Amino acid sequence: MQLIDFFDRGVGYGGHAPCLIEPDGRTLSYGEVQVLSYRIANGLHAAGVGPDSQVGLLSGNHLLTFVAVLGIVRSSGVWLPVNARNSAEENVNILSRGDCEFLFIHSQFAPQLPLLRQAMPGLKGIVCIDRAIDGIPDLESWAASQDPAPCRSNAQAGDVVAIRGTGGTTGLPKGVMVTHRNYATMFANWYAAMPVQDTPVHLVVAPLTHAAGAVTFATMGYGGASVILPTAEPGAILSAIERYAVTQLFLPPTVIYKLLAHADIRRHDYSSLRYFVYSAAPMSVDRLREALDVFGPVMVQCYGQAEAPFVCTVMTAQDHGRIVDDPGLAHRLASCGRSSPFVRVAVMDPQGRLLGAGERGEIVVQGDLVMKGYFRDPEKTAETLRHGWLHTGDIGYQDDQGYYYIVDRMKDLIVSGGFNISPGEVEQVLWAHPSVNDCAVVGVPDAIWGEAVKAIVELKPGTQWDAEEALEFCRIRLGSMKAPKSIEVWEQLPRSQVGKVLKKDIREKYWVGRERRV
Repeated sequence: MQLIDFFDRGVGYGGHAPCLIEPDGRTLSYGEVQVLSYRIANGLHAAGVGPDSQVGLLSGNHLLTFVAVLGIVRSSGVWLPVNARNSAEENVNILSRGDCEFLFIHSQFAPQLPLLRQAMPGLKGIVCIDRAIDGIPDLESWAASQDPAPCRSNAQAGDVVAIRGTGGTTGLPKGVMVTHRNYATMFANWYAAMPVQDTPVHLVVAPLTHAAGAVTFATMGYGGASVILPTAEPGAILSAIERYAVTQLFLPPTVIYKLLAHADIRRHDYSSLRYFVYSAAPMSVDRLREALDVFGPVMVQCYGQAEAPFVCTVMTAQDHGRIVDDPGLAHRLASCGRSSPFVRVAVMDPQGRLLGAGERGEIVVQGDLVMKGYFRDPEKTAETLRHGWLHTGDIGYQDDQGYYYIVDRMKDLIVSGGFNISPGEVEQVLWAHPSVNDCAVVGVPDAIWGEAVKAIVELKPGTQWDAEEALEFCRIRLGSMKAPKSIEVWEQLPRSQVGKVLKKDIREKYWVGRERRV
């Protein structure tokens, strides 16, 4: 299977069916999108873009953004997505490092064009997604002048179809080479965990450059519609679920927290929802219970990363339903589920030995879901794929029923007074505090303890805050050793493009100027 096959399969459900929907704007049918994808692919060929050529896409969520993606994939080119929230310097680095030969760009990034042109003088063409700018044609006008003849990629299943950036939480994003087979395996896991009951309606909120784009392809495989929101405004999300009878959506926990805190959370009809997927970061158990109460037994957790996209493990809607029905299973709300059927997951010690139930080690992954490697980085590839497994960098364990629990990132561990403290454990307690909307726990310098546990919190709107009461709240539940020594309130935590809290940025504030960081 090639990635474009999933879209073409959707066309078979009916060319007049809605494919891409822009609220209060346009709707493009499958037939219209298919013809546009032919024209874009042929236009790329006419510009000299050949198989395996890298084609950049710098755009936020827009009706035509995914049309450009389909044209790139159909052309046998390599899709090079750039997150709209990156800095200009990051965009230049990612695109120039990737030997980008052609660029699709949204007009909001017009100020970056001089930098991009200077960094990539060999570009064979630039097309603007939404309108003509600075002598650059808009996508639809440019496509209208191209050959509409049907065409199909000649790529093989093992060929690279996209080079995706990692989350960027530990430095400059690495280029992950993702193949057609990787995507097909991801979709097989997706469909197995979330069987299609009716024609799906996917609400696109997260960036199309990341998991939301992959879910859009999976939606197209069954002739479903994707409703594309330009922003993650909570009220707009809640309204869209009801208005479009949305059956599935994916959000990171940080956005779900904002939904749950919204004044209108219980004023909408969510009965159309079949699967509400949360991923990209750990979720508060207390907030998860609240989400299950509000939205019903439709919550699904997927665990993965750019190197093994999205569905390494899954906690299905049925799993969540059983937990709600049986209080004795409440501890499983902290799990990321069991391994998906088309991937192998295990826990490994530093020597490469696979560990048994209850033993903590690094979570590792094996199978056709795993990336081909990092672009032009054989050393990092070898390090990450050592012992024949993808090393995720996540510390966890498996219980005797096959459920996996992630307890921390390898680089997040706090060593205080000679004791190892898991920030994730402390964060779960803080998330349960009635005034805390989101939080991050880091180790900060301390003359006595080496590192002291410090918490940074975002508060729910309109709540009262007593720092000493919050510290005592933690001491009661964690004991004095694990409890934070101090708590700061920030208006907003720094986050990556996919919603992960950037602990490295928080930690840097307290360690700046120090030669030793432990």
